[in-house]
Parts: sequence; C-alpha cells; structure tokens
Amino acid sequence: MNLIVKICSVTLPALTMVLLMGCVSKQEYLMKVEESERSINELETLRSEYHTLRTKMDNSEKEKTDLKVRIVSLKQEIDRLQEERTNLEEILESESSLLGKQVSELRSKNNRLKQENENLLTKVTALEVERDEEVQEMRRTYDDLLVDMRAEIDKGKITITQLEGKLKVDMVDEILFDSGETTIKPEGIQVLERVGKVLLNVKDQTINIAGHTDNVPIGPDLVNQYPTNWELSAARATSVARYLQDICGIDPRLISATGYGQYQPIESNKTEKGRARNRRIEIVLVPKEITPTAKK
Repeated sequence: MNLIVKICSVTLPALTMVLLMGCVSKQEYLMKVEESERSINELETLRSEYHTLRTKMDNSEKEKTDLKVRIVSLKQEIDRLQEERTNLEEILESESSLLGKQVSELRSKNNRLKQENENLLTKVTALEVERDEEVQEMRRTYDDLLVDMRAEIDKGKITITQLEGKLKVDMVDEILFDSGETTIKPEGIQVLERVGKVLLNVKDQTINIAGHTDNVPIGPDLVNQYPTNWELSAARATSVARYLQDICGIDPRLISATGYGQYQPIESNKTEKGRARNRRIEIVLVPKEITPTAKK
C-alpha cells in the first residue's frame, strides 16, 4: 500500500510535465487527468480499507489474547471439575457400599421381625383359644352356680353376675355369719359347701374372697377383738377362704382374702335394707392374667 502511494505521488507530477512539454492534445490531457483522479480515489479507498483492516487485525489480536486467557481459565475449571468428579465418585462408591450393608442389615432385621411376628401370631392364636376355653369354663361355672344357688338367689340372699371376664358371687352376710361373728354358721356352711363343689372344678382362675360391712361402728362388746370394720370384714373373708381351702379342697394358691370394711358400699347406708346389702361376702373369679378385684 505504501509503495502504491509513493508511485502515484511521483508519477502524477511527471506526467503533468510530459504533457506540458510534449505535443499532447487537450482531449488526451483531460483523459490523463481523469485517469489520475481515478487513481487518487482508488488510493484513498485503499487507504480507508487498509485502516479498516488494520483495526480489525488489532481487534482480532486482542480477541485472540482474550481467548487464550479464557482457554487457560477453562482448562483450570475442567481440571477442578475433574478432581471434584473423582472425589464424588469415591464418595459415591463409599456410600453405595455403606448403603448396601444397611440394606442387607435391614433385610435381615425384616426377616427377623417377620419371624417374630409369626411367632406372636401363633401365641395370639393360642391365647385366643385359651381365652375361649376360659370363657367357656366361666360360663359353665356361672350356669352351675345358678342351678345350685337357685333357692338363695330367689330369696335375694345371693346374686351371681358375669361381666368383663369376671364371675362374682355376692352373698349377704346373714346367711354365713351371725351378727358380730366371724365363725361360719351351719346354714352358711351348707351354702359354702355347694359353692365349693362348683369352684373345685375351676382351672386357671383366681378366687378372691372380699369382705364388706356397713358404716355402723363396731359395738363395745366386740371393739377389743375388732377395733374397726376393717378387721371384721378381713376376718370374715379369711374364714370363708379357709373353709374353701380346708374343707372343700380348693388349691390355696388360687385363693386370696381381702377386707374392704365399709368403703365400697353397693347401696346407701341410710336405710336398713341398704345396710343389709352392704354387709356381704363377695367371691370373685378372675382369669389369672387379670388382677383380681372385688370391685365391679
């Protein structure tokens, strides 16, 4: 480009001089001038294009430099990501191994629990069968007592109830004891003998004998022997328990005796009839797995 400029700058003046010195027609002269102007315009165009190309080359060099920097940065990022990937793969492998171990342990535990569940189902089935047998036995005992105690039941001296797996024989104390006494009277012995025969066939049942009184304080003749109704009710319950054990032959390991005194009435103590109902002996049958209680 510089060479072209130099040639043009030298040729144009020389041409002018030649034209002036020689025999050149005006028309030829004008043609040469026009050709010279075109050359100048082309030169200016070439100069402009040169500057444009130069600017583009400079920009390209800068972009090239920036690109090299970017490439270096990307390589560093790739190296970092590769290292991170390697670390993650190691962690994943470790976690997979641990997870596999945990899955194996969970499967083993699940199999163990499944076996335990099957064992429990077997036990539950056995307990249900046993419970059904106990219910049937309780029902037979209830029916036998109803038959044997019919006369006393009709007179209102004995009440027999079966509720929530418990069988309760409720006897007013006057058929068993004279007033203030703890020795079973002959009429009471006859009643207990019939009750004992039925209870002798009971299996897997606890027999709780509970003594109850009204709220009338112990009289002066008995206060030295039975200071309160607690002692009187406990002594009467014990007498019945001893009779069932010693005379009827019931296993003493199935029998318990408890005195509740005046503190669990079933009717009001404000009337003679209510007090008579509260003075009672309860024989409560309960399956062994249920805690015996005389309270309904």
